[in-house]
Amino acid sequence: MKLAPYIDHTLLKATATKADIIQLCQEARKHSFYAVCINPVYIPLARAELAGSAVKIATVCGFPLGAVSPEQKAAEARASVQAGADEVDMVIHIGAALDNDWAAVEADVHAVRTATQGAVLKVIIETCYLNEDQKRAATEAAVRGGADFVKTSTGFGTGGATPDDVRLMREVIAGRAQIKAAGGVRSAEDARQMIEAGATRLGTSGGVALVAGEPMGEGY
Repeated sequence: MKLAPYIDHTLLKATATKADIIQLCQEARKHSFYAVCINPVYIPLARAELAGSAVKIATVCGFPLGAVSPEQKAAEARASVQAGADEVDMVIHIGAALDNDWAAVEADVHAVRTATQGAVLKVIIETCYLNEDQKRAATEAAVRGGADFVKTSTGFGTGGATPDDVRLMREVIAGRAQIKAAGGVRSAEDARQMIEAGATRLGTSGGVALVAGEPMGEGY
């Protein structure tokens, strides 16, 4: 199995520099990763670095806490798409999910969906904070709100993707969206387990090591 087409090669640390983003883009181009996933400030740089390649540009919205209003998320996402992002990975209102306020979660997603027509929308439900019933309900709310993908994790929470969570999402989605597994994908075996469980995209900061079959250390 070729893993590169599944990978969003990711660098979302606050300490990322221009040189780091250039290196990320060069690696993505070299290994034919599906996308780079970067903070919005670096979208123009990534667009220039990846010109002429098939690598997509993904960015984040309301990241990593999800604790801004739907209007603020929509404005951020709209600006990112206008700057050249092909995909937006938004974080849900996690507090609303913990309150079981699924109408608020759906409205949050819908606001960003409306602002990002023409771009791929991935919705991060941050599974590490939710119980099984909440994971199911959050996945359903994300799909109802217009998600193209439901994503497990930011990589900045208390835990990352698990095959069990991917299987749960696949059951709820029932073919209506796709799944991105992120956080804790540190080896080729991890990646294969996530794909077998139902993930069609993988978020990882260690894509180069992953495609080489090398185990990775701690990180997104």
